[in-house]
Amino acid sequence: MTMHPEDLDQLAQARREEEAQYRHRICVCMAAGCLSSGADKVKAALEAGVKERSLEKDVLVKGVGCMGPCAAGPLVAVDIDGVIYHDVTPDDVPAILDSLEGKPVKRLEMPKDSPLFQRQVRIVLENSGKIDPESLEDYVAANGYAALFKVVTEMSPGEVIEEVTKSGLRGRGGAGYPTGLKWSTVAKARGPRKFVICNADEGDPGAFMDRSVLESDPHRVLEGMAIAAYAVGADMGYLYVRAEYPLAVKRLKQAIKQAERQGFLGNNICGSTFSFHVDIRLGAGAFVCGEETALIASIEGNRGQPRPRPPYPAEVGLWGCPTLINNVETFANIAPIIRNGGEWFASIGTEKSKGTKVFALAGRVVNTGLIEVPMGITLREIIFGIGGGIPDGKRFKAVQTGGPSGGCIPEQFLDMPVDYESLASVGSIMGSGGMIVMDETSCMVDVAKFFMEFCMTESCGKCVPCRVGTVHMYNLLDRMTKGLARMEDLDLLEELCDMVRHTSLCGLGQTAPNPVISTLRYFRDEYEAHIKDKICPAGVCQMATAEVYA
Repeated sequence: MTMHPEDLDQLAQARREEEAQYRHRICVCMAAGCLSSGADKVKAALEAGVKERSLEKDVLVKGVGCMGPCAAGPLVAVDIDGVIYHDVTPDDVPAILDSLEGKPVKRLEMPKDSPLFQRQVRIVLENSGKIDPESLEDYVAANGYAALFKVVTEMSPGEVIEEVTKSGLRGRGGAGYPTGLKWSTVAKARGPRKFVICNADEGDPGAFMDRSVLESDPHRVLEGMAIAAYAVGADMGYLYVRAEYPLAVKRLKQAIKQAERQGFLGNNICGSTFSFHVDIRLGAGAFVCGEETALIASIEGNRGQPRPRPPYPAEVGLWGCPTLINNVETFANIAPIIRNGGEWFASIGTEKSKGTKVFALAGRVVNTGLIEVPMGITLREIIFGIGGGIPDGKRFKAVQTGGPSGGCIPEQFLDMPVDYESLASVGSIMGSGGMIVMDETSCMVDVAKFFMEFCMTESCGKCVPCRVGTVHMYNLLDRMTKGLARMEDLDLLEELCDMVRHTSLCGLGQTAPNPVISTLRYFRDEYEAHIKDKICPAGVCQMATAEVYA
């Protein structure tokens, strides 16, 4: 069907009026984290309880996306901006229903004045935890697809790119390349046709940002892709999602069908000449396929291996055609930028790092989960404010950002602003948004070994520096954690880091040494203790009983 702006308004108003009929709205987080803790049973119990008490006309029970505090799930929110309950079980349902006309259930209540909620600025996650991710009507009622209609009916492709450029948005997939510049390059490129690809191949250990956004607000990503396609002149898009995200894939497939049925995707969108189709491609879990050219090779049905650049995908990409590639979070920022204006987005963050950033806060921190903060916030505010500090009275030791491609940042930089330039200056990167906190029980040599083993295993093997160099670095680190290394091995490790970093073909190999380089830079004493004294200061590594060199 052909959807027009007035039809969009009617669809949104109908859903708002439908929900306004209920006195109470109980939202149950149905993202993967809460589902793994039994959220589906809690939702079923709530629905049964409402029916048993004949409250169907007064109480709406609905499943929603990620609310943020993943470790505290199952999570249940009562009414918009109302109380949030944590660690809910089916046995708690009677008390929750009893509380609807009275006081909240104190033993389950999460404090609303907690920094976990107060210090966040939600743009990408503005709908997460509030709308049903499986309902197109819910998304439309939250101003969904309004930006797409504005673009198609009121703006030229050049004006769209200008607005994105004005916003200062940088790619949220890792490198932080200016989004407006990338779009402009693809728009100017010549080819038989153009493609838009959403990179949802999130492979960093401890990272779950993209997964949560896709599970919680899939239409938002589709809308961002459609706007991008209009701006650059593409008519086909692909979502490259790893197969380990079955819930995200399921909801994406459903969202695509819903959007096509209502005319938000497909032919002649909004009665215009603009057509855009989206398909899903499943990745087999290869970390290297997060690299643009390897991802393209995988979509084409080939082995996921990178190729030399230039030419860049913006000029020669999928099947030799100009191709725009952005990640999930980047596309999720597009609709609010169009709705509110580029200057609005640019007013948030720092001079060179605009807007907000979604992080998966994990590791040794009280409040683990999904957070969204303005660029420029300090690490201390994130870890000790929003994160609630280090549990069990332990001392903070380091925070690792950027996944296997990032670095470990010590305590002396806790008051450093979180932006692209600041993180790079201390030997780390923003990455896609993984943030793993470590305390005094972590051994930094063992941490470096863990990430090196990951990179060694995930290397596609195409280039010798990465294929062979990561193996040698891992072997050296393994010897150190066993007390079998010599001091000269430390020099050899640094030489290998430099060689792999500067001679590898793609970003996997070029950044693989980062965890080693950063831990050597800030925790060299731990390396020397493993080698000279044959001890692990953190008590993590099991030293060999015999002092032999193998």
